[in-house]
Amino acid sequence: MGEIISGKLLAKKIKEEMKLDIEKYNKLYGRAPHLVVILVGDDEASKSYVKGKEKASLEIGVTNTTIIMDSNTTEEELLKLIDELNDDDLVDGILVQLPLPKHIDQTKVITRISYEKDVDGFHPLNVSALYERRFGVIPCTPRGIMEILESKKIEISGKRVCVVGRSSIVGMPVAKLLLDANATVTICHSKTKNLGEITKEADILVVAIGKPKYIKADMVKAGAVVIDVGVNKDPLTGKLCGDVDFENVEPKASFITKVPGGVGPMTICCLLENTLNLYLKHMERKD
Repeated sequence: MGEIISGKLLAKKIKEEMKLDIEKYNKLYGRAPHLVVILVGDDEASKSYVKGKEKASLEIGVTNTTIIMDSNTTEEELLKLIDELNDDDLVDGILVQLPLPKHIDQTKVITRISYEKDVDGFHPLNVSALYERRFGVIPCTPRGIMEILESKKIEISGKRVCVVGRSSIVGMPVAKLLLDANATVTICHSKTKNLGEITKEADILVVAIGKPKYIKADMVKAGAVVIDVGVNKDPLTGKLCGDVDFENVEPKASFITKVPGGVGPMTICCLLENTLNLYLKHMERKD
């Protein structure tokens, strides 16, 4: 029976530590870190994510400003707002909630955010920093996955790792982080032939393919560490589920995350860690 790793409990512990740090820095610098979140449109899932970020910010003392813009907002209007926030010395982090309405160029928006205020780690300069092993902002979900593994002292060096999913937000950056930790990494995706034969060779399996309960027990090596990044709606029950068939895979795994309560809480936690780090860099530049 696998040990279920609670991202919720780990995030709670890290946030408690951050709260104490922020109280200290607030006294030292005269203000708390300030995160601005921009939501364009009225997508219900996006509204929920934004509300979760606001709640988590307030819990630890991060100043959170949420700006909600109409779905008819033009690309020029959004870019103008980003320019203003880039120039605002009291703003440390900027996040534009994705996806954006179809008439707005997502790449142009991400690139417009100053890399020094890019809490998501999506700006090209932060992406290049990751691949060149320089200081930069690490995307929140990949960072959260690494912290989950670290929290259980799971050995990565020399291990065979399979990442299922090749998105620029999760799959590719987490593969790079695992490679930097000296794992032997295989990246698979929906077009990979004989996927199950590859996944069941992995000591650590990270799944971010976006298909409910896609990874079955016969695709997992006995004793593997399984990290489930997926957030889907179970077609049978309508409840949240991951990309892994948790009930059947859990008995085979040594460690496993569950959906909800696994990687998700750590993603928001790492967003706050990124905000705090950018705030400290900002304060250093002013000294």
